[in-house]
Amino acid sequence: MEDSSAPEAPVLTTASAGPWPEPAVRPSHVPDNAPLDHPSLYFNRELGWLDFNWRVFHHARDPGLPLMERVRFLAITAGNLDEFVQKRVGGLRRQEAAGVTSPSPDGRGPGEQLRLLRAEIRRMEMAMDRLWLDELRPALAGIQIRICRFEELPEEDRKELRVRFREQIYPVLTPLAVDPGHPFPFISNLSLSLAVVLRHPIRKTLHFARLKVPTGAGRWIVLGPPDGSGDTRLIAVEELIRHHAGALFGRMEVVGTHLFRVIRNADVLRDEEEAEDLLAMISQELRERQFAPVVRVEVEESLPHRVRSLLVRELELDPDDVTTFEGELALTDLMRVAALPMPTHQLAPWEPQIPPRLAHEGESAEEEDIFSIIRKGDVLVHHPYESFHASIVRLVEEAAVDPNVLAIKQTLYRTSDDSRVVRALLHAAERGKEVAVLVEVKARFDEQNNIEWARMLENAGVHVTYGLVGLKTHAKAILVVRREEGRPRVYCHIGTGNYHAGNAGIYTDLGLLTCDPEIGADVVDLFHSLTGYAPDQQYRKLIVAPGDMRRRFEELIEAEMARARAGGEGRIDAKMNALDDLGIIRHLYEASRAGVRIRLAVRGHCRLRPGIPGYSENIEVVSVLGRFLEHERIYRFGNGGDPILLIGSADWRTRNMNERVEALVALEDPVVRERVGRILDMSLDDNELAWDLDASGRYTLRTPAPGDPSRNLHRDLMRWTLREVERTG
Repeated sequence: MEDSSAPEAPVLTTASAGPWPEPAVRPSHVPDNAPLDHPSLYFNRELGWLDFNWRVFHHARDPGLPLMERVRFLAITAGNLDEFVQKRVGGLRRQEAAGVTSPSPDGRGPGEQLRLLRAEIRRMEMAMDRLWLDELRPALAGIQIRICRFEELPEEDRKELRVRFREQIYPVLTPLAVDPGHPFPFISNLSLSLAVVLRHPIRKTLHFARLKVPTGAGRWIVLGPPDGSGDTRLIAVEELIRHHAGALFGRMEVVGTHLFRVIRNADVLRDEEEAEDLLAMISQELRERQFAPVVRVEVEESLPHRVRSLLVRELELDPDDVTTFEGELALTDLMRVAALPMPTHQLAPWEPQIPPRLAHEGESAEEEDIFSIIRKGDVLVHHPYESFHASIVRLVEEAAVDPNVLAIKQTLYRTSDDSRVVRALLHAAERGKEVAVLVEVKARFDEQNNIEWARMLENAGVHVTYGLVGLKTHAKAILVVRREEGRPRVYCHIGTGNYHAGNAGIYTDLGLLTCDPEIGADVVDLFHSLTGYAPDQQYRKLIVAPGDMRRRFEELIEAEMARARAGGEGRIDAKMNALDDLGIIRHLYEASRAGVRIRLAVRGHCRLRPGIPGYSENIEVVSVLGRFLEHERIYRFGNGGDPILLIGSADWRTRNMNERVEALVALEDPVVRERVGRILDMSLDDNELAWDLDASGRYTLRTPAPGDPSRNLHRDLMRWTLREVERTG
């Protein structure tokens, strides 16, 4: 790994968590005249992702943040790591088992990557464990939030918990013995289990049983202060079970109870070409994922060696894939703790504002609907600064009841459990409108939710398509066809984010509402290709993958190269979630060599090595992380002073170029262009949340220089949004 850690900076360290970790692997030297596909020119994608999670973890360590926000960031770090182990480590394990020897672009095979990842994951887990035990948990106790063992609770609490255990928990527990007559039980992915060591009362022989911890109603039991002291006490469900375990095993003596947790491979092979029913195939994949090989097990420090050996043998693990925690397992469950109502220890909540263009009704009844507003000019919405419900949800809900609306079409990659957008689509179908929805059932970890929505929509008479064979539909688009003056007019939303109300409050995303006829015609053609047989569409203003997106990006980069070589100024600025496509990176290296100035805001992993003389000295890469998750995709090409500005669903990643249906739209409205350009510049110029990436792979957090004003992207955009609302109010 070129640099598997976040930067070493004294301001970021805490006494308990220790110094920021040193890189595990230094980048190799770039030989003279190395070709652009030389491994030394690329960072490792998997280890680069761990770099990203170290930057997330920084916010958990940051004493400048309110305590509950630090706990929340620790939970986010843990959840990110769970997903990474399931998807990426699981995928590498499958490659290794299949005998894959072809190296990654940075020259490492699956086995070497797994060895590096194992060490780096353990280092991250240890840092998380120490931060929780030495700093965050004691700090919570300091504000009267105590995480307790049963015996530490006052008698009133213990009495209440005894009743709760007997009435609510005891009936659902299923002790599973392990002996010659009882094989080792199946343990589901991410579930918590208690390994119970028992001693026979007469023979004194030791026995093992497994208890699954039921966490469907939540892992934490919150107990209020019986005496009005203000003390909040929490006990984990497994602690309550642990204390009462003897009730489950009759006369057997409980020698010990030890928590452990299994993480399984979520990278399951599928063959869509052979599948007769895509929905059935994905349902089968979900079942297979539950039975997929185990890739990692977390255990309590107290777990006896003989039980550890049993888990290694029965789960077919390498001993190094069992990791020990002194503190709580499944730190992602701390999200519930972080959500406790403690406003003085949390960031002030942000209330998304109604976009000014959508906040005012017209002078006549005909001008009060959202369609009349869009007809006056394109509307840009920026979440979470501006309201998802007052813009996107409003569009679909008004379209559902408008008697002049003939059809609504939409892509759904992810949506919330109680989705007003889906309910509006159902309502539109019930009113006899033509409704078509592309539900992407291959969206990782959202498959089950999307299958349920799809079936509900189908039952209501909605035309549902389940994605294209071999591709995921990742484009974010809504199409509304409305009858006006005797002829249809098309209204569109094209965005960078999912139609998920929860995400819209956390993820930063852009969306364009327009009735531009050429964009409308393109979106009509896009849906024809998604729901029917319409290959090789020719688009006017959309750039669509996998059709022409790669070619178009390469042409735009090459145009900036030609401009720089001719003595002009070549400029490329872009913002995305991750950058790993080798073809795009090679074009960027060539552009840098030609003198094009390139600035990239890449939140997550980045394979490109900036700052290498002769290759990328004109490329800067920053990563911005804060209270919101940066999710916009913005691309700006200088074009000799008349910039080409694009937004949409695609990152510069191979999967976006080759394996997904993506859509970008060129921005033409001067007001919209100015605003998006300002958002991009603010992202690149941030000096509080931005981390600079150097050629060695080290990320260094920016701080304002003496006399330089502080520029915090999230704070400044919240302030700008409020000023705009006040200015137009």
